[in-house]
Amino acid sequence: MAGRHLRTLPILDRAHEDGDGTDLPAPWPLALVDERTKTIAAGHGPLFHRTFTVRAVDARHGAADLVGTLSRDLDAGAPPHVVTFARERGEPGRMLVGDEYRVYMPAPWDGPVRVLARTETSFRLGTLDGHLEAGEIEFRAADVGEGAVDFTIEVWSRAGDRAAELLYGRLGVGREVQAGLWVQFCLSAVELLEGRREGHVREVTRRVPASELDGR
Repeated sequence: MAGRHLRTLPILDRAHEDGDGTDLPAPWPLALVDERTKTIAAGHGPLFHRTFTVRAVDARHGAADLVGTLSRDLDAGAPPHVVTFARERGEPGRMLVGDEYRVYMPAPWDGPVRVLARTETSFRLGTLDGHLEAGEIEFRAADVGEGAVDFTIEVWSRAGDRAAELLYGRLGVGREVQAGLWVQFCLSAVELLEGRREGHVREVTRRVPASELDGR
C-alpha cells in the first residue's frame, strides 16, 4: 500500500484546512441505530473530514452505471491484494440499506460497516463496533457533461479508541493508509467508467478539534 500511495502522489492535489461544526456527518437513521452502532460520538480525538474527487472524461458509462457496479461488488473499485469487502448481511449482487460488510486490509484496519443510505448515484456506510475508526463514508458520482463524470469519496472519521488515536490522529499513519486506499479507488472508478482522468485527484482534509464534537 505504501508503494502504491507514493506512486500516486504526483497526480494528487492535497489541501489541509481547519474544520468546524459544519463538517459533521449526517446523523444515523434511527432505525439503524443499535448496540453495535459506532458513530463519531464513540470516537476519540479530532474528526477528520476528507474528500477525494476525480473527474473522468470521454467516459462510456454514466454516474448511475458506476455506482450500480460498485454497489453490486465493492471490490470492483478496490486496489487488488490491498483491501477486500466481504458481505456479512444482505443478498449478493445488490446493496440495500441495512446491509453489512467487513473491510479487510493489511495491518489492523479491518472493520465492520453498515449501509446507511443508498440512491441511484450514491451510498453511505457507517462504522460498527469492532472497527478501528468511528465515522461514516460516502461514495457518489455525478454526471457533469457529455461523457464527463465526477466521482467523490467523502469520509468523516475519528480514531475508534485511545490506541488508534495515536496512529490515526497524532502520528498520521492511519490517515496516510486511508488516503492511499481512496486515491487508488478513485483511479479504479475512472477505469470502470472506461474514460480517462482529467487533471489530478483532489484531496481536501479538514481537521475538527475534539472540543467541537462534545455531545455530537
